[in-house]
Amino acid sequence: MTRTKRRIALACAALTVITVAVAAPQAGAGRPSAKPTYRTYHEPGEDPGSGEPSIGINWKTGTAMYQSGLRTLAVSWNSRGDAKWEDRSFILESVNSLDPILYTDGRSGRTWVSQLAANCSLLSYTDDDGRTWTPTTGCGPGAYVDHQTVGAGPFAPSPLNALTESQPAAVYYCAQAIANASCARSDTGGLTFGPAVPMYSITECGGLHGHLRVAPDGTVYVPHMGCGSNQAIVVSEDNGVTWDIRKIPGSKVNGESDPSVAAGSDNTTYFGYQDGADDDNTRAMIAVTRDHGKTWSKPVDVSSRLGIKNVQFPEVIAGDGDRAAFAWLGTKTGGNDQNNAFEGEWRLYVSTTYDRGRTWTTVNATPTELVQRGCIQLTGCNHRNLLDFNDISVDKQGRVYVAWADGCPRECEKGAEWKSSWHRSVITRQSGGKGLFRAYDGKI
Repeated sequence: MTRTKRRIALACAALTVITVAVAAPQAGAGRPSAKPTYRTYHEPGEDPGSGEPSIGINWKTGTAMYQSGLRTLAVSWNSRGDAKWEDRSFILESVNSLDPILYTDGRSGRTWVSQLAANCSLLSYTDDDGRTWTPTTGCGPGAYVDHQTVGAGPFAPSPLNALTESQPAAVYYCAQAIANASCARSDTGGLTFGPAVPMYSITECGGLHGHLRVAPDGTVYVPHMGCGSNQAIVVSEDNGVTWDIRKIPGSKVNGESDPSVAAGSDNTTYFGYQDGADDDNTRAMIAVTRDHGKTWSKPVDVSSRLGIKNVQFPEVIAGDGDRAAFAWLGTKTGGNDQNNAFEGEWRLYVSTTYDRGRTWTTVNATPTELVQRGCIQLTGCNHRNLLDFNDISVDKQGRVYVAWADGCPRECEKGAEWKSSWHRSVITRQSGGKGLFRAYDGKI
């Protein structure tokens, strides 16, 4: 997918811990304790081609399913915390693709892998961490052509539930075509899909959306960077039959990174995004809703107090209703990060709340290495190695996992100019501190 489409759409519409307790509008708890720590794991080998990663955790096995490019990897950890990377790619998914995306339903253990193919996709699922795969129809009739997203979760309360008790989840396939977007639902675990129904048109939102998530109560959320003058979630409370656009007051549109959304166990929902500031600089912002996006907390800036001047690739995951993690790339270099001359050094940061967004603790998760040096091309520069997004997930014990592409190899780390297509698979995994599930505090 090219970011030219994004511009058109919007025109039409050792761990160093840095803690910042950011006051949100609610009164409440103070700074959380037991700050999270992280350990980073690189896939062995040199530059296998790993931009735009997706990650999901199978809660039954503890395996992380990781996809980027034409490969699906299974990553597991032993008791010492050492990682084992295994290629579990399915042959139908490893030939050609316009966009890759993976989603894992942790509780059922099922993973879906999609490779965009014109107006549909090559979509398969696995129930055994990629050892065997089942091909599917790939999409629903009437699907659009770009930036597909796949997600799954419980059915919202309706008579339909009686017909789908044997399925692990309702599965959704959404995509856009610059001017419009649509979403189809599967009642067969992703094997087949019903017709795609409209989510929005160009008169309501720019064409591109972020990645879909389903809340525990079955509410479906698709985040969007530009609906009028605000960022927004596109919401369905009736299993994808109808959709509503709910804007985040105080948010500003940007033309670069997709926003991210996730709901906790009590359906408290977190929306993290790259804010379009008044000048070339951008901020990592996050807002909270407890009524499916009808009302929101005031967005909180978790990056500026750290001296961060530009951010990219916001990714959000939640656990208990009052706990969520917000990962993003940040640099202390200001100015237009879409310019070829931009010289920022980018690192991965993770912000965590344990009190429903009243305060956030942020750590520099990669203090000893760079994620990227220079621009991150989304609308401007020609340094395109990281592609469009990262991803984030959580395991059964509440550990946070961030999937990202390493765009700065050894020569780059040493200060050499680096303008290549390098992008190696990386997972940053929580190694200590409080996780996202209270029941496992002290056990990570």
